[in-house]
Amino acid sequence: MGSRSTIVNKYIKSGSMLVAVYLIFASTTAWSKDRNSPSTGLVMEFSASYDDALRALQEIVQDQTIHGTYMFDREKTLTGAVTADSTPLFDRWEGSGKVFYKIRTEVIAPRHFLDSADLGTIAVRYVLTSISAQRTGLRIDAIFVEKAHRALHISDGTVESSEYKVIQDRLQAIQFAEQETADAERHRESIALAQESLLRQRRDESTQLAAAQNSAQDLERRVTMLRHELERRVKAPGASLKAAPFHSAADLAELAAYTDVVIAIVTPHWLGVETPRGQRGWLPLEQLESLP
Repeated sequence: MGSRSTIVNKYIKSGSMLVAVYLIFASTTAWSKDRNSPSTGLVMEFSASYDDALRALQEIVQDQTIHGTYMFDREKTLTGAVTADSTPLFDRWEGSGKVFYKIRTEVIAPRHFLDSADLGTIAVRYVLTSISAQRTGLRIDAIFVEKAHRALHISDGTVESSEYKVIQDRLQAIQFAEQETADAERHRESIALAQESLLRQRRDESTQLAAAQNSAQDLERRVTMLRHELERRVKAPGASLKAAPFHSAADLAELAAYTDVVIAIVTPHWLGVETPRGQRGWLPLEQLESLP
């Protein structure tokens, strides 16, 4: 294997790879080399809390896959990786942050490691650091070490960028789910406030109507109006009560046509409802109609 400076120069000359990574992730990228690592690491930042980034990273570290490399052309995915608390293939990390390792042994000349040959081990190191409340840094290093000659080969950047991409995708999924949960909570609070307001209005109006000579007729009319606002009925031929607001969710019960339900939660396309038997679940808007 050539000197480390020769390898690094080959890597730096891959300008198209650096541009591609920059355009894909639209973030500040730093390609750096230090005494504590034999590889040229990928350093990126996430617009996310440390806890969210840590959760995404832990899931990818445990996914048993080394992304961005493979052994044989017929199988472009390298699985069978395991997590590790440490590895002698890297020097002990002395910097700040939480360190994770993913190891794949018995690899034959993996792709995207410079001048790789023979049988050996791939080691990927991840270092996660907190920058601010909503900024988290991540460094990824990937190396291949031959079993027989202990020759070390650095990644050409494909492994690091591929690992970063799957972590970023998982992080975005986590953030989306959190946003959906927050939106649902706001909807529930809005419905609770609306119901409280309607009940308060009902009590006030009931008091006024009780004092009036024609209270019974007016009160019945207003109760009917409130019932139309807070209740719906199932359209023919019936509907499946879902456990969550999406069509693939589990069925909780089959509701017959014209079953009356009480609205508990309102979303743009689904309603959280309660049946006459006290069951709670979700129905799509198109399967419900106003009371006659």
